[in-house]
Amino acid sequence: MPSVASNQATTGAPAQDGQLREMTMGQAIREALAEELRRDPLVFIMGEDVAEAGTPFKVLSGLVEEFGPQRIIDSPISEAGISGLGVGAAMTGMRPVIDIMFGDFLGLAMDQIVNQAAKVHYMSGGKLRVPLVIRTTLGATRRTAAQHSQSLHAWVSHIPGLKVALPSTPYDAKGLLKTAIRDENPVVFFEDKMMYTLKGQVPVDDYTIPFGVADIKRVGSDITLVATSSMVQIALAAAEQLQTLGISAEVIDPRTTFPLDAQTLIASAMKTSRAIVIDEGYEQYGVTAELAAIIADGAFYHLDAPVKRLGAMNVPVPFSPVLEDQTVPTPPAVVALAKTLCGRV
Repeated sequence: MPSVASNQATTGAPAQDGQLREMTMGQAIREALAEELRRDPLVFIMGEDVAEAGTPFKVLSGLVEEFGPQRIIDSPISEAGISGLGVGAAMTGMRPVIDIMFGDFLGLAMDQIVNQAAKVHYMSGGKLRVPLVIRTTLGATRRTAAQHSQSLHAWVSHIPGLKVALPSTPYDAKGLLKTAIRDENPVVFFEDKMMYTLKGQVPVDDYTIPFGVADIKRVGSDITLVATSSMVQIALAAAEQLQTLGISAEVIDPRTTFPLDAQTLIASAMKTSRAIVIDEGYEQYGVTAELAAIIADGAFYHLDAPVKRLGAMNVPVPFSPVLEDQTVPTPPAVVALAKTLCGRV
């Protein structure tokens, strides 16, 4: 099937020909899974509450009715067991999609993911492959407290052998997930739990989005906003506010942290001469640090100001709504920092 790498307008609609329809991110993810299950009998889904319950977020509702409990498999409550079974099944030729309902629980399966899935191909001299997809979530502001609200994608982005995808729109979610399922390598696929109801345009025809190709969500000339996952919507909202102040912001979505399209980030910063990196993970030792360093190194002689970062506050995520909302980047915070960099304060 042909791959599609789109540059999207400010509306988030894919820039390609063909029939489009509006759907939520949850619907786009479910459709991608259903299409791949129909396309390839080696694909199956396994995890806690994926069958009858359709996961706590109801993204998988109805799949067990079409594909049966042999391919939509409810597992015991054991992230280590789910991941270990997924790695073994992938090594023997299956294409499992395992569901870790909260990214906070990845710590329970890190040996299987980091020491097994990521290294089997290398340590077998290329004889073994692990075509495994680990679907999990990130994101705060759902009022689920410190153990269910973290954004830990930096953990796995740090590990050679793993690919990491973070969709920000329904279009990206479907295209990236189909690519992940067809990939011969283990992919950790992060979905923001607050974005399942986000609506957008998705093609009717089959398509994939290649990994390692960033997307220019909005073209601008004064400052670059590099944002991941849910922070793309924050950046776009900030860009709208900045436009009223006469500041033109370009919004770049890397879409995958590995492989990373560093050149698009650098080229944008070279054009605008200023950059802010926005990510919902913890700011310390996080994704913002890596992306900011790449931009600063690659665009150094074209920058008129230091590359700045906005990440989650370095505290456990509070349960209190008033406190929780203060821990993650917001459009006003992006606007205030952009105004400072552009000399408008």
